[in-house]
Amino acid sequence: MDDGVLPEHLSEHFGQETGRLVAQVFEEGVDRAVLLMRHSARTFDRSINDLLNDLTDHGRNLCASLGESLPKDLRVRGYASPPRRCVETAELVINAHVAAGGDGARTRALEALGVFYVLDQQKMWKILTSSNGLADYVAKWFAEELPVDAMIPAPQAVDLVMQVLLPKLATPMEGRSLDLCVTHDMTVFTMRHGLGLEPVSGPDVEFLDGLILFEKGGRKFVRSHHGGEIEVS
Repeated sequence: MDDGVLPEHLSEHFGQETGRLVAQVFEEGVDRAVLLMRHSARTFDRSINDLLNDLTDHGRNLCASLGESLPKDLRVRGYASPPRRCVETAELVINAHVAAGGDGARTRALEALGVFYVLDQQKMWKILTSSNGLADYVAKWFAEELPVDAMIPAPQAVDLVMQVLLPKLATPMEGRSLDLCVTHDMTVFTMRHGLGLEPVSGPDVEFLDGLILFEKGGRKFVRSHHGGEIEVS
């Protein structure tokens, strides 16, 4: 899932494009949106299960910066993959948003935002570490070149994530609102490619990168800050 790290002095931009993406969508007159976003900068302790790696202090500061940048007329609700780094990312973003004058609600863990698509963690990691990075692994997954007992089919994973996101978009809310759904880079990578926003060879999914789902003119769209946008049913 998370297979790379940058020096912290090179990563101050993490989350900035996502903040601009959210602002851009709501400036277009949208009242409700759902943001699927990777967690913030994390530790990489290989001596423990990867899902136990927490945020770094720098990652926590990045969350605060993103929360402060969100439009302050939004009510933000949080959902997250169960690992602590994802839950904490959502909580810190919302807390900073509220502290800067916005409105926020609780964060709730959802298994559907986790790595539910992995059937065999050990087998997945073995193949991933022998692949040429995450893009190569996801390409193999979509090409049906992975063992069937390692991962569920990639299109099924895309459908299941959308099955979670679309009802959130349809939930009536008072005023303008954003549901923040924090997940892992593999999930964002999978959705970006599976929905046709960008090729699997496109940009890496960095910390706090995301895709935003919104409705405008009775039609639903997903947009990436890299420029891709697609209509969904």
